[in-house]
Amino acid sequence: MTTDRYGNTHTPGLPYAHGDIIRDSHDDHVKLRNAWRFINARTQEIGLDGIYNLSGLERGYQAPADDPTPMDDELAPALMSGRLTELALDHLGGDPDVHDIMPMNRQTAAVMAAMRVLTEPGCSVIGISATGSHPCVLRGASYAGTKFIDTLTLSEFERALKDTENVQVVALTRLAVSYEILNIKDIERVVRLAHDQGAKVVVDDAGGARVGPAIFGQPKTLELGVDVGSTGLDKYGTVGPRIGLLGGIKSIVDKIRALAFEIGAEARPMIYPGIVQSLEQYDPARVVELVDTTKQVTGALKARLGNRVSETPVIGKLDGEDIMEIAMERAGLTDNPVVPIEALAGLAMLLLRDFGIMTVHFAGLPPGTSAMLIKFMPPETLDRFGGPEKFADAVNQCLDRLADIIASPAAMRALLYGPEAD
Repeated sequence: MTTDRYGNTHTPGLPYAHGDIIRDSHDDHVKLRNAWRFINARTQEIGLDGIYNLSGLERGYQAPADDPTPMDDELAPALMSGRLTELALDHLGGDPDVHDIMPMNRQTAAVMAAMRVLTEPGCSVIGISATGSHPCVLRGASYAGTKFIDTLTLSEFERALKDTENVQVVALTRLAVSYEILNIKDIERVVRLAHDQGAKVVVDDAGGARVGPAIFGQPKTLELGVDVGSTGLDKYGTVGPRIGLLGGIKSIVDKIRALAFEIGAEARPMIYPGIVQSLEQYDPARVVELVDTTKQVTGALKARLGNRVSETPVIGKLDGEDIMEIAMERAGLTDNPVVPIEALAGLAMLLLRDFGIMTVHFAGLPPGTSAMLIKFMPPETLDRFGGPEKFADAVNQCLDRLADIIASPAAMRALLYGPEAD
């Protein structure tokens, strides 16, 4: 079993350990509702200008101002499907003679539906990413009743493919949760080896669909030669709505579409105008701008916290273990009072409560990492908050405030769940 550097055993399917304060996904949802209370209270006092979405995610719906298409589940797809398919295939690098697209409710829904369609109970799925597949890939494999084997390097993948029977799907994650990217030569070899063995390749390209081409000069998703790929339209140059945009071989997409409508995993067709607008406005230069802003913030944080702030080519991060360690040092503690995900949750909640900063911690449930991610920050929102230095100061102050309460389970529970927390 994998452990963190404090010896806590990771919760199955997650890259971190639950503790006595955050025990499961139920607690994550209680925590989220408390975060909503903080947002509501701050908005009542200051207005929406007091909330700063610095999560790197855009999950709103921007209805086109001059588009007469009604938000209607029957009329919108009748009027917009052609344009949506054209834009989506271009975005994913698809060939209209070979590929089709399907808007899904979320990226998780896209991955899980693809797994269900392309596998059968008892078969094997091999994952490969730089630092571990996203929980949605693990859940998708489990949902389909398969055996899942995760690999982190090309050599591990080759060994697993050789030693594993009945591999029906290879789940490739181009840009990992840690924001480290697979190089293109490894991707090409994975796809070739998988196809040589008769396995289909599914790409969880949530952020990689844009970061790969815009920052690293890699091909678009379907240009990788995979069978199915999907991305979220809530991140990195797109502006929402939060959907999973799936594309792939036509016959496979047909089956995924049928399953999606059977289980209610399809994106509501009434939001097709917003999807079209998001794709039409996309410009790779925006991804470069978001990365540049993120690097400025990472530099300001490093000036205060040193090398505990790490970097990849596109993001900065402060691991949950380091958040806990900093708070313990400032509190003069030697024994671990919490686990890293709880330390991160406390820091994220303080940033929201005291400064109106929305971080990525609240965006996915359960969170995909115990690290505080500094990623793809919109420069206009950062400027409105006060710039990189003010953001770094806010993080530093909240670490001090976390140190004041981290040894008190009652105070931590009150922060995360509200004053009536049991």
